Amino acid sequence: MIETEGEKLSSTNVRLLLRSARWAWGVTWGIHKGLLSAMTIITLLHALAPAALAYAVRGLVNAASDIVRGQGGDSSQLLYWLSLSFGITLLETLGDFMVKYFTRRLHDELNLHITSDVLDHAARLDMTHFEDGRFQDMLERTQQGVAQRFSLFISRVLAIGANLVQMISLVMILAAIEPLILVVLLLIAIPYLFFQWRLAKERYELEFNRITKQRWTRYFVLRLTSHEYVPEVKLLRLAPLLISKFRALMAEFRDHNLKVNRKILWGSSLYATIAALGFYVTFARVALRVVNSDLTIGDIAIYGGAMARLRQALESAIMATTDALEHTIYIANLQEFFALEPTVVETAVGVELPTCRGEIILQNVSFTYPGTETAVLDNISLHIEPGETVAIVGRNGAGKTTLVKLIARLYDPTAGAVLLDGVDVRQMSLDYLHRQLSFVFQQYGRYEATAAHNIAYGDWHTLLNDQARIEEIARLADAHEMIESMPEGYETLLGRMFGQHTLSGGQWQKIAIARAFARDAALLILDEPTSNLDPRTEFRIFSNFRELARGRTTILISHRFSTVSMADRILVLDKGRIVECGSHEALMAQGGEYATLYELHQRRLERVA
Repeated sequence: MIETEGEKLSSTNVRLLLRSARWAWGVTWGIHKGLLSAMTIITLLHALAPAALAYAVRGLVNAASDIVRGQGGDSSQLLYWLSLSFGITLLETLGDFMVKYFTRRLHDELNLHITSDVLDHAARLDMTHFEDGRFQDMLERTQQGVAQRFSLFISRVLAIGANLVQMISLVMILAAIEPLILVVLLLIAIPYLFFQWRLAKERYELEFNRITKQRWTRYFVLRLTSHEYVPEVKLLRLAPLLISKFRALMAEFRDHNLKVNRKILWGSSLYATIAALGFYVTFARVALRVVNSDLTIGDIAIYGGAMARLRQALESAIMATTDALEHTIYIANLQEFFALEPTVVETAVGVELPTCRGEIILQNVSFTYPGTETAVLDNISLHIEPGETVAIVGRNGAGKTTLVKLIARLYDPTAGAVLLDGVDVRQMSLDYLHRQLSFVFQQYGRYEATAAHNIAYGDWHTLLNDQARIEEIARLADAHEMIESMPEGYETLLGRMFGQHTLSGGQWQKIAIARAFARDAALLILDEPTSNLDPRTEFRIFSNFRELARGRTTILISHRFSTVSMADRILVLDKGRIVECGSHEALMAQGGEYATLYELHQRRLERVA
């Protein structure tokens, strides 16, 4: 069930806690029911130990008192209560170790399964989700140690149950000695529970509402510490500005936390004072009743210890309840995350063609990004023949990249249809469709992996261990000599995060082009494939282009007209529409948008020269 943010905040109460606990318990039961059962049983049995020990100590003290006072006690009775006390103490200690052991075991299981499930689900979601700021807030909460928080939530729920069992068992013993303890307990527990509950709600809402600002703090840290951004930050002297923005947000967090922590200090101190006063009033009554021979020495001996345990159990139960409530922000967020479904969904049929020829047809395709009103593409119809090379040009924001992403079904069109070999791509399985595509994105991947694996990722099912084929592809993409010059050749670990060797933008782009050609796909889409390459390297790569693209339908997006002129046909996009179509020569003769863009490009080259 997905609620709006307002509904969540207004529902920060027992219903939300119980609903989250029920869902989390069901998930945990599904992951490892045996471990959860063992942990629950041991936790609850462990909770009975204080009451059992109090009962045994009472018997031990009374037996010793009877012997000392010569009232019929004997050593066998003393030995019995002593042995029972020792056994209960030992079991309580071992039980504590076992609870910790099972808690760690459960955390490891949850860490494995919950984190894996989060990654699996994220991989199923659409591009539009990751481009939504609200989803980024949700993802931020999901990434904040989700498995640990899930495990802590389960532990808090178990702690609530254990403390309730402990309280009930201790109250039964204490009330049998002094019934006034029930009145004192109610007068202390209810106001303190209300106080802590209000604080938990305040912390919950504070944490919920600051998530966007927390993302901003991470953003500032990344800009100040990432090797990709540090050069420009240094040259522009942006560090003081970014640090001041970071400090302002962190100071705001500190000030809000200070207010809450002061309330916790004063409220807890007041509770401790009143609780101590109330409990010791009853303790004094017990002492008087012992003096008056209404109670035994054993009664007063265990009353103090049991009363301290009860007070501790009461505070622990309240704190466990409020802690669990605070963790519901992450449990509810995780529920909401798992409830998200991709809009790019596969049909039950999942058509797969025996052979893909790479024919592309767009029928009256329009597309508007979610949350916006302006159409990026407007009623586009297009037919690309199998094996044809088509270039798409246009000004920035004309819709070029969006068009090819619709063909790759990273989005679904708002209206119209995209057909591959006469079949609507929405009728195909996504796995099959994506196997037919090879794509070089503007923002190409820079994987922290060896040079060989960076290329093999293009078709990793077949290429990871095929060194000969990897090298063949690298030669065609003019990357072989570059890779051979690296410290460990094809086994050089690239990137700064884990490796010791990084590449220039143009070198990374060569790797990306090689990766695209590694896949034996019917359709090749190149989005600004040579933007970071020098003209000489570009010429060498595209000298091999016909061989690289042989038998493939190729769609090329580029602002470099030397690259575009190699296409069989050129499409000109303007404001989401195809306004011109033809060869380079025909479009130049028309003197329209293409000719204007070409002339601007040539002037820029002349100025650079």
